[in-house]
Amino acid sequence: MRKISLLFFLATVVSLGQTKDERQIKKIYDKALTEGLAYNWLNHLSNQIGGRLSGSVQAQQAVDYTKAQLSDLNLDRVWLQPVDVPKWVRGTPEFAYIETTPGVTSNVPICALGGSVATPLGGLKAKVVEVQGLADLEAMGEERIKGKIVFFNRPMDPRQINTFDSYSGGVDQRYSGAEEAIKYGAVGVLVRSLTLRLDDYPHTGAMSYGETPLEKRIPAAAISTNGAELLSTTLKLNPEIKFYFKQNCRQEEDVESYNVIGEITGSEHPEEIILVGGHLDSWDLGDGSHDNGAGCVQSMEVLRLFKLTGYRPKRTIRVVLFMNEENGLRGGNKYQEMALSKKENHIFALESDSGGFSPRGFTFNASDDNLEHVQSWAPLFEPYLVHFFIKGYSGADIRPLDNGVTVLAGLRTDSQRYFDHHHAETDTFEHVNKRELEFGAAAMASLVYLFDEYGIVR
Repeated sequence: MRKISLLFFLATVVSLGQTKDERQIKKIYDKALTEGLAYNWLNHLSNQIGGRLSGSVQAQQAVDYTKAQLSDLNLDRVWLQPVDVPKWVRGTPEFAYIETTPGVTSNVPICALGGSVATPLGGLKAKVVEVQGLADLEAMGEERIKGKIVFFNRPMDPRQINTFDSYSGGVDQRYSGAEEAIKYGAVGVLVRSLTLRLDDYPHTGAMSYGETPLEKRIPAAAISTNGAELLSTTLKLNPEIKFYFKQNCRQEEDVESYNVIGEITGSEHPEEIILVGGHLDSWDLGDGSHDNGAGCVQSMEVLRLFKLTGYRPKRTIRVVLFMNEENGLRGGNKYQEMALSKKENHIFALESDSGGFSPRGFTFNASDDNLEHVQSWAPLFEPYLVHFFIKGYSGADIRPLDNGVTVLAGLRTDSQRYFDHHHAETDTFEHVNKRELEFGAAAMASLVYLFDEYGIVR
C-alpha cells in the first residue's frame, strides 16, 4: 500500500508541475494514440472507395462517407458546400514503347497527365528531342522541335533536403511543358515523373494548355523514371529512334460536387473561426491515401479529439474537406468566396497535405509578430519531436484566405518518402503507418488548441 501511495503522490506532483497547456496536449496525444479513428476512416476511403478524381463516382462516395462520419461526431453543424468541378476521365490504360529500328521495341510505363487530350485513335509515333527544361525550347527553336515529341527529362534535385523544394523546382515542365512545346510545333510531350526514386511507376499531375485552342493541343504524358533513364540513354546511342504512345483521356462537362464542412461553435468567440482541413479529391492511379486522404482524416480527428478530451473551444473550430485541389482548386476558391460573402472572420487556418508520415512541425504564413507568438509554443511540442516552427508555405486550399491578417499554417512531415507515392499507383493504404498518422492528428489538434486558447496578434 505504501508503494502505491508513493507512486500516486509522485504522479500528482508531476501533474501539478505541468502547465495547463502541457496537460491538455498530453491528453490529446494520449487519446490520439490509444483511441484514434483516423486510420479506420482512411482504410474506408482508400480500400472501400479508392481514388477520388474530381467529378467521379468515387469522389461523390467520399463526400457522402465523410459527411456521415462527421455527423456521427455530434458536431454543432455539418453541411455540404456545392462547387462545380472539372471532370477529366483517363479512359483505358495508356501504352508506350521505344522503337529503335522498325519492329524492334521496348515497352515503357507512362500515364496521361491530368487535363491532357488523347492521342489520335491509332496512337502517336514520332522522333524525340530531349530537353532539360522550358528554357531549352527557345534555344532549340522550331527547326529542331517541329514534328517531334518533346521529352522533358530534368529530374528533381536530390541536393534539396526538403523534397517539396525539389518538387517545386521541377513542376513547371509538367504543368506548362505542352503549352510551351506547342509554340515550336511539337506533336506530343513526355515528362519525367516527379519522384526521387528510380522505379517503373509513372506519376501523373495537373497540366495546362493556357489559352491554346482545343484543335492545337497535343497529348502530354508522364514517363516513369526508369523509362526516362532508358529513353535518354537510347537517344544518346541513336538520336533517330521513335517513340510511340497511345492514351484515351477526355475532358467532359463540369459536374456539381461539394466541400464537406463540420464545426464546433465557439463558447466565447463564435465569430472567430479556426479552420483545419485537407483535400478530399485525389488522382486515380492509386487510392489517394497519402495525397490526401491522410490530411482529411487527420483534420476530422482534430474535432473528435477535442470532444474526447472534454475540451470546449472558445472559438469556432471548423473542419473543411476541400474538393478539386488536384486539378483546379475550385473547392478552396469557392470556400473563400462564400466566406467573403458572409463576412466570416477566419483567424487561423491549418492544412495537412504532405502525407501521413511522421510530423516534424509546421510552416507558417504569418506576420513577424504572429510568427514570434507561435514560436513561443514550440517548447510544448519538443517532447513529441514536432517543434520545427518556421516561416513558409501553408497549403493550396487555404491560400485564398490569405488577407495579411489570418495566420495560415501547413503540417510538415518527414518528406523523404512522400514523392515515392505522390500522384502514382503506389499511393495506397499499405504505405501509411498508423502511428505516424495518429501523431500528425495529435500535433494538429495541439496547435489548434493553442490558437483557440490564445488567438493571434493583431
